[in-house]
Amino acid sequence: MTIYYVITSVQEYSNELAELVRAFYPGRTVKTGVTGLEDLSPKNTVFRFMFQTLGDEVIIKIEFSKGMDNAEFFTKTYKLESNISQIEKRRTIKNYMKLMLYDILVDDTGRCLDWGALTGVRPTKIVHGYMEEGLDKQEVLKRLYRNYRVNQKKAELLYSIAEIQRPFFEDNHPNKVSIYINIPICPTKCLFCSFPSATMDRCKDLVDGYLTALEREMEAMAAFARDKGIEIETVYIGGGTPTSLDIDQLDRVLESIRKHWGWSPWKEYTVEGGRPDTMTEDKLKLLKGHDVTRISVNPQTMNDKTLKLIGRNHSSDEIVECFYKARDIGFDCINMDIIVGLPGEGLEDGHHTMESVKRLVPDNLTVHTLAIKRASRLKDSLFEYQLMDEKLATGMMDIFYGGAASMGMRPYYLYRQKYMLGNMENVGFAIPGKESIYNMQIMEDRQTIWAFGAAAITKAVYPVMGRIERAANVKNIEDYINRVDEMVERKLRLCSYS
Repeated sequence: MTIYYVITSVQEYSNELAELVRAFYPGRTVKTGVTGLEDLSPKNTVFRFMFQTLGDEVIIKIEFSKGMDNAEFFTKTYKLESNISQIEKRRTIKNYMKLMLYDILVDDTGRCLDWGALTGVRPTKIVHGYMEEGLDKQEVLKRLYRNYRVNQKKAELLYSIAEIQRPFFEDNHPNKVSIYINIPICPTKCLFCSFPSATMDRCKDLVDGYLTALEREMEAMAAFARDKGIEIETVYIGGGTPTSLDIDQLDRVLESIRKHWGWSPWKEYTVEGGRPDTMTEDKLKLLKGHDVTRISVNPQTMNDKTLKLIGRNHSSDEIVECFYKARDIGFDCINMDIIVGLPGEGLEDGHHTMESVKRLVPDNLTVHTLAIKRASRLKDSLFEYQLMDEKLATGMMDIFYGGAASMGMRPYYLYRQKYMLGNMENVGFAIPGKESIYNMQIMEDRQTIWAFGAAAITKAVYPVMGRIERAANVKNIEDYINRVDEMVERKLRLCSYS
């Protein structure tokens, strides 16, 4: 198997350039280096990047060699805006490198990527930036192609999402934050999951201590909020699977939220239940009694053979039963997640999943593309599974997107990840008026998010200064319990700085 090396004069550019190479050569090994690699073989394919700045210009040179005696050299000169910061200058140079690399790879492979040279997680942010410059739709679409080679279909998708999102950001204010509470516990670990969560059988003796630490963290930040006059806009309990907790433990979390954050009419209160084998009727009634406004019942697929393969201890019938139970109890905003490209599935399986979901008529539908992450069981055992090729993955995505549209939904947030099948994306769809405010705020980095619990990452957004700062909690549950005071101090330091 060919190994592709990405060698740059500056290490900070290498990872994104390597991601772009991987997108063109899926399944191939791509390694990175700064100046050179000792094990470089004469048969390896090498992309070597060099650049120099001269006043307000940057000269970029790329060597593209297939084997020792087959090298091509590409050189371009780009203009840099005057008086830009060093951070913006580095970002601009990196983007020029990616654009040059993209065009070389298109010529070499004969392929164009839907997302062009974009490798970032949140491409909608680019569109918001253009809109804030006062650009109209046609100019935004032109720039997405010119600067990133994003094709018309994806560019239109980004623009429509940004249009939907903008009214939700009009009321943003530095004194308004959202809260995320992490319950990193699941009944079992799904095959594809890379989140730092533990199974209940391995951590049940730690749960009470974990909830005590969680309460300590919330108490400290609630006092800070009162002192600073900070308001809570949305609350989101995720994981993991929060409903893995037994009903008394779940009630303890909800009561702690009520105690420290009040019972105010937040714009949104979400609990990511997810798995129907954890969502009893009593738990659903408990959530409703605490004024939770939005829940998730996430099948991932409606094919029983796949559910068993990926490690879900429930059937598609249980998903249906749980969904209707939640509706009967009064939940009028229910999200469902489905995944493109689960092992062994094809277009027929995609049709079955979509038709089953359409019969339920959820209010939100999040369509994920399978990402093969290093921390997942799937990554460690890829040889055991048949993965979908790019053409099939695109076909299944079209089935899911078409199904969402047929239910009257529209796309309202989007994000991308590394190692996704077909270099695709994840998109949230919603019936108009049922969009998740929290999801939009966090995906577009528009609002400060205070995050509590193991592996939770607080993100402080300073829009005036164009800066985002983060404070990460430790991932291990036992470490979090023992070090919760340190987590509180991290968060207080971050949120006190402005």
